[in-house]
Amino acid sequence: MSRLATAALLLVALATPGTAQSRHDQALADLRRLDDAEARRSAVRALGDTGVMADLPAMVQALRDSDATVRALAETAMWEVWSRSGDAEIDALFAIGVEQMGQRQLDEAVATFSRIIARRPDFAEAWNKRATVYFVLGEYPKSLADCDEVMARNPYHWGALSGYGMIYAELDQPGRAVEYLEKALAVNPNLTSVRQAIETLKALLLQRRRDMI
Repeated sequence: MSRLATAALLLVALATPGTAQSRHDQALADLRRLDDAEARRSAVRALGDTGVMADLPAMVQALRDSDATVRALAETAMWEVWSRSGDAEIDALFAIGVEQMGQRQLDEAVATFSRIIARRPDFAEAWNKRATVYFVLGEYPKSLADCDEVMARNPYHWGALSGYGMIYAELDQPGRAVEYLEKALAVNPNLTSVRQAIETLKALLLQRRRDMI
C-alpha cells in the first residue's frame, strides 16, 4: 500500500465516531492510573470534550485526586459535560442565554432558558442557569424551584447545592444554608469559597445562640 493510501485511510479512521468513543474509553481507563498524574490530567481533559452524564461518578472521584491539577481540570470538565445537551441547536440557544447573562440581559436570559427547558426539560444545566438568573433577580422561590429540578436530573451538581445555600442565606436561614453548602462540599471538596461561607454562617449561628442566653 502506498504512503498516500495509508495516510488517506488514517484520516478516515480519525474522522469516524469510533475514534471519539475510543478516546472516551481510554480516558476513563487512564483516570484509574494512580501512578501517572500526567495520564490522569490528559484523561480529565479528554472527558471535558467527550464525557457524558454517565461519567460523572468517575469525574467526582477525580475531584479527590492527589494531584491538584487533576482536581482543577476535573472541575472544569464537569462543567463542560453539564453544558452539553447533545443537541446542536439547543446548545447554540444555550450559548445565547449564557451571553445574555454575561451582559446582564436578565429577562431575556430567563426567556431563553425557558425556551430550552420547554424543548429539552431533561437538560439540567438550563434549569441551573435559569435558577442563577432568578437568584440575581431576587426571585428566590423560583430559583429554589429550579434548583430542585437541577438536582432531580443531576445529583452531583455542586453549583445548584451552593445555590440553595446562597438563597437560604439571603432568606436569613443560616442553618439551612449551612446544610446545603456542606452538601456541595461533600460533592466537591475543592470549593474554597463555600468552605469559607460555611465558617462565616456557623459563626453567625453561634453568635445568635449566645444572644439568646
